[in-house]
Amino acid sequence: MQKRLYRSRDERIIWGVCGGIAKYFDVDPTLIRLVAVLTLFFAFTGILIYIILTIIMPIEP
Repeated sequence: MQKRLYRSRDERIIWGVCGGIAKYFDVDPTLIRLVAVLTLFFAFTGILIYIILTIIMPIEP
């Protein structure tokens, strides 16, 4: 079975992008969310990346 990157239906706070990335890499979603917040503070591109991933990543079947 091939791993695919999906937005999470279970581990979602806004759109499930961080939860989906966490499931793909098999790590805690809180860690991914922390990295996302840090990129928001250090480089404003964090919001842009999150929005792009929301558009590109399909929802979990």
